[in-house]
Amino acid sequence: MTKYQSTFVLFLFSFFLNAQNTHNSFVVKHVDATIVPDGILDEPIWHTADMARDFWQYFPLDSIHAEKKTEIRMLYDETNLYIGITIYTAGKDYSIQSLKRDFRAGNSDNITLLFDTFNDGNNAFLFGINPYGVRREGLVSGGGLDLSGFTISWDVKWRGDSKIYDDYYTSEMVIPLTAFKFKEGETKWRFNSYRFDTQSNENSTWMNIPQNQNIYGLTFMGDMIFEKPLGKYRTPLALIPYVNIGNQKDFELDEPNTDLEVGGDAKVAIGNSMNLDITINPDFSQVEVDDQVTNLTRFEVSLPEKRQFFIDNSDLFGNFGGRRDANPFFSRRIGIAKDTADNTIENKIVGGVRLSGKVTKRLRLGFLSLQTAEDLANNIATNNNTMLALQQKVFGRSNIGMFFINRQTFKEYEFQEPEDSYNRVAGIDYNLISDNNVWNGKFYLHKSFTYNSGNKNYSSGAFLQYNSRHWNFFEDMAYVGQDFRSDLGFIRRTDIVKSVTLMERVFWPENSALQTHSFKFFPILTWSPDNDFLNTDYELNGSWESKFTDQSEINFQFTNTYTYLFEEFDPTNLEDAIPLPSERGYSYNSVSLEYKSDSRKRFAYSVQPSIGRFFNGDRFGVQGELNLRFQPKVFLSLAMNYDQISLPKPYSSADIWLISPKIDITFSKSLFWSTLVQYSNQRDNLGFNSRLQWRFAPLSDLFVVYNDNYFVNSFEPKYRSVNLKFTYWLNI
Repeated sequence: MTKYQSTFVLFLFSFFLNAQNTHNSFVVKHVDATIVPDGILDEPIWHTADMARDFWQYFPLDSIHAEKKTEIRMLYDETNLYIGITIYTAGKDYSIQSLKRDFRAGNSDNITLLFDTFNDGNNAFLFGINPYGVRREGLVSGGGLDLSGFTISWDVKWRGDSKIYDDYYTSEMVIPLTAFKFKEGETKWRFNSYRFDTQSNENSTWMNIPQNQNIYGLTFMGDMIFEKPLGKYRTPLALIPYVNIGNQKDFELDEPNTDLEVGGDAKVAIGNSMNLDITINPDFSQVEVDDQVTNLTRFEVSLPEKRQFFIDNSDLFGNFGGRRDANPFFSRRIGIAKDTADNTIENKIVGGVRLSGKVTKRLRLGFLSLQTAEDLANNIATNNNTMLALQQKVFGRSNIGMFFINRQTFKEYEFQEPEDSYNRVAGIDYNLISDNNVWNGKFYLHKSFTYNSGNKNYSSGAFLQYNSRHWNFFEDMAYVGQDFRSDLGFIRRTDIVKSVTLMERVFWPENSALQTHSFKFFPILTWSPDNDFLNTDYELNGSWESKFTDQSEINFQFTNTYTYLFEEFDPTNLEDAIPLPSERGYSYNSVSLEYKSDSRKRFAYSVQPSIGRFFNGDRFGVQGELNLRFQPKVFLSLAMNYDQISLPKPYSSADIWLISPKIDITFSKSLFWSTLVQYSNQRDNLGFNSRLQWRFAPLSDLFVVYNDNYFVNSFEPKYRSVNLKFTYWLNI
């Protein structure tokens, strides 16, 4: 299928897909009363409020009303949205992970509210609370089609608490209207809510959502109708200064250093729907450390963005192209560089701005520009990193997006080659989301511009998915030219044509301990255009996946793999190892079996052994995770990955270990201590990250962060740092 045919097919589906027929609604009454969010619904005004109730089961069934009732009342005035919730339960034996904000919802008791304030079915604000009054907030983008459009890294000021009774609990939430973005004079928002009830083993939603759709998806939503139109948005200004005192020592270079850093962010609301974020000398020392992974491939691994500055409206910037192989903008590239030994190190961000949001009801704008500092000792140039993105809504929920990216050095350096002085990428994407969410897709065409580059500097692709209750298909095609380059993107390899296909048949047994199971066929094929379309890689996956009514899972997978090596490759990553020879193809098979226990339990675990061939040798692997909760204050976890690689001589064999124990202690809802230990002999690193956080005021914190890294074989220190960071969120 040519790119022109792909475009026509995607547009054709947009015109002929039907919307959902019915939905619920309730009225949000305008009041002048004062409500204290103590979790106790004792204010008389609550009795006058309309309710969202009659929730539907989402799990274990999706065709009946929930057994345990949920009632959500809402009121509002000129400044706040007031929410009162009553949740009926089988008792008081609640499951929660900890007292820390931004908890995981799926394995604990809680309720989450989704607000689509622009009524577009693409983006929503998320607020949640559990029986102990622990809160979370987040953002949903891209219609909530998958986890890439879901984040709880976003923060905003609001208040809330809960009160536990014998067979129910109540919650109160007071959310400033300035926490949302909306159109002045708006009279309704789309709304939905989902709830997890571990005692009744029941998940439920206000709007009835079929189980083949995500519980946080934005397709199936009702309406909350405001009694009076929403007024003019009051423009808030938030200043978030910080002071960081740090002591670091690089033991390899024997260079101790103590410094004082001062900087901060400013958040400015422009009108009802735009955000301006300004950062000066940002510091991310308090951000959670990345989870290490075992990488047995030739390619880089993508890790999630956790820095607050990049989170709001992140889909505007990061959802172009194909996430697997052709993402032109990957925000983690900014502030990271390579030193003279090709090691990844931090590259200081001097400052920058970020403007994002709605220009009109159908047009979104994103603009980002950050300046990184030069580091002459490591041959790193100063760079300006800029992106402009526009997204125009078309048809029902689909959109057309355009972008321009520019990474440029404005100074001349002796160590810098001319082709590294700048890199630019421009492109256009069409994103299809049908009104009933049965079809979704994407078509994109991107072009890069670099000094003295060749003419194979294009990237393009097409994706189309069909998702129904019993059948799930998708086809994902991607082309990345040999000369295509995006310095701020995630491009694992060039000179590829890649096809990824999914065919799945889903079964829903009745009156069975098996809640659902499916058979999948998942082939991935890659060709090299510059080598006469040589089939360089394929991976043929066949699997059976099952979920039980007790929320445990069993999954079985068989994989047949072929890899052609253009360059020598050592999968063991051992020093002085003899790499596998290049210009040769390798075929190998493997099988794996995975079991996940019921995550609602105080003790939960998963284990996945695998065995098979690996290139010209053998591989046995086991990965697993243990979780133990001492509610509500202590959460212990242990992640482990072991791979035994046995290659014939003279090639190397290895036992590769990755062990990551973690302890989270929440002394209260404002004092948290977290320690993560990561042992990886593949990376030759034993790392300790310990973080004490005191939230002394809303979104204002004092952090003490300790990092320590050792070489594994010699157990000699590598790098150590201690940071004391104070940050304060001030609304003006």
